[in-house]
Amino acid sequence: MTIDRMFIGGGALLLALGVAAGAYSAHAARGAAHPEAARLLQTAVLYHLIHAMGILIAGVLSRFAASPWLAAAGLLHFAGIGLFCGALWVLALTARSMGVAAPLGGMCFIVGWLAMAVHGLRA
Repeated sequence: MTIDRMFIGGGALLLALGVAAGAYSAHAARGAAHPEAARLLQTAVLYHLIHAMGILIAGVLSRFAASPWLAAAGLLHFAGIGLFCGALWVLALTARSMGVAAPLGGMCFIVGWLAMAVHGLRA
């Protein structure tokens, strides 16, 4: 499977999952362990959706001018969704911290966008 197909398909699937997670989070926050669960889940869903769009964009751009910068951007956004959003979900639903997972995920998001910027500036 080519990187563009992986990012377009994966990004679209993550967008669908993000919408479902948003719908579920409205109900999950009511009985969640963390007192700020609603806010944590809202943040997790927002970042999930934004960065799934970033993956989709990386895939579409790869169809026209593939580069290692776009590949890095897409992979970093995948990692960021798992680490950052996953850590917020765990914290909201169990009140247990995943340590440095959220900050590492946030760094993945930032570096992913910077990699996409480098691609755009070098193309």
